[in-house]
Amino acid sequence: MPRTAPHMMTLVALSGVSALSMNVFLPSLPGMARDFGVDYAVMQLSVSAYIGASAVLQLLAGPISDRIGRRPVVLGSLAIFLLATIGALMAPTAGMFLLFRLIQAAVAACMLVSRAVVRDMYEGDRAASMIGYVTMGMAVVPMMAPVIGGVVDEAFGWRANFAIMGLLGFAVLVAAAGDMGETVRGGGLSLRQQVANYPELGRSVRFWGYCLAATLSSGCFFAYLGGAPFVGEHVFGMTPAEVGYYFAAPSIGYLLGNFLSGRFAASWGMNRMILTGSIICFVALMLSLLIYMAGVIHPLIFFGAIAFMGLGNGMVLPNANAGMMSVRPELAGTASGLGGALAIAGGAALSALAGALLQPGSGATPLLVIMVASAAGSVLAILWVLRRESALGLRP
Repeated sequence: MPRTAPHMMTLVALSGVSALSMNVFLPSLPGMARDFGVDYAVMQLSVSAYIGASAVLQLLAGPISDRIGRRPVVLGSLAIFLLATIGALMAPTAGMFLLFRLIQAAVAACMLVSRAVVRDMYEGDRAASMIGYVTMGMAVVPMMAPVIGGVVDEAFGWRANFAIMGLLGFAVLVAAAGDMGETVRGGGLSLRQQVANYPELGRSVRFWGYCLAATLSSGCFFAYLGGAPFVGEHVFGMTPAEVGYYFAAPSIGYLLGNFLSGRFAASWGMNRMILTGSIICFVALMLSLLIYMAGVIHPLIFFGAIAFMGLGNGMVLPNANAGMMSVRPELAGTASGLGGALAIAGGAALSALAGALLQPGSGATPLLVIMVASAAGSVLAILWVLRRESALGLRP
């Protein structure tokens, strides 16, 4: 088949199936814990451990995609994901389920490769704009998945959600096999050449500033993933379906933030978009925490702030990812993988921390405190980048 660049919808589907595997079953977590006869904290590992495995995988998949190409990494990761999904669907115990759930993390390679493909085709602020459009389409999946997952759980049980994962994963594999052309030019860099270039990437203040901005901004969302099912059931008394409906809140905000990135990143510049988004995220979460601590406890206040958090993330993440990959364009896959790994590893830690601190009687305070602190760190990170670029005489 001709090696042509993939269509935008293929990239959206690759990112979307990664997002789907992360959150479609979240409303089912309390029921899954009861079904397997384990504590909620054990079943919550299907989120935090999955995120951690995704981080490790991205460290490997990024350099490999720079070397052998984007196409074989995508097809291989989807094939592994399908086999692991079958295993998770048939798992008789919580331990076996968690094992196959970790293997499912292979699909995370699709997310980093879709970003690297955009960077292969576009440069600078234009790449940030196109990544914004790709992730805007991706946002539809996590917006709808928990809603569908909650309804499917109540109608057919939690395993039906994993059957949906498998069917959609197979459909994306077929689409990628037919459309996913190769965008790495000249056969890619050898691993030896990549290793020789790592020190320059690692010494870049701009690279680490963008990484921290993305890691801490997305950390708010990952902490939310780890704690929101508990808060929904134990603080607000919601059913799994109701939790699924409210899970659309961050995705609605993320969709709008991605649209703003796609529309304005090229004219505003990456750094202004990141700073604006991180401030929106911090202010919304801080207001929610203050209102909650004042004794006003209502799901619309909590999830309303989460929607604005999603808006901020939608502005921060496409631009921060483009910024990371702009430091050394020939290492776009490596930069995307390393940045994604750090973001996911930080998210796994925050997700696990949220799950550990949320106990009966704790309320939503621990979760909100974690998210506020993470959002504040994202603001400081992009200010660090701006200060560095100002010292170097670079444009914002």
